[in-house]
Amino acid sequence: MFSTIALFWALCLVCIINMMRYFSSLRALLSILRQSDPLLYQSVDGNGFFTTHGQLNKQIRLVNYINSQRYLDHHDPEVVLRCERLRKQFILTSSLSGLVVICLISMLIWY
Repeated sequence: MFSTIALFWALCLVCIINMMRYFSSLRALLSILRQSDPLLYQSVDGNGFFTTHGQLNKQIRLVNYINSQRYLDHHDPEVVLRCERLRKQFILTSSLSGLVVICLISMLIWY
């Protein structure tokens, strides 16, 4: 029989690794946007995106841009490719986070 505690920690580790991949891809997208589309880069607060004084509404604007797939009309194919990859990573990370929460709740109930 498998250990739920081991499963929980394995899921946490996989989730953390995927979050790191997601943030790395987001940083790469912002660096590409800086050169290919400076207006979009400024509208999503590219300089202050990962700082403590980053503006949340501008960060949400980038998330909405990616989730609503408005990047499909972008003139740079590299931006389209990165946004598509970032969208898939976001879906994967979100589902893994949900799985970690479900595993945590089940551990609280069973133990």
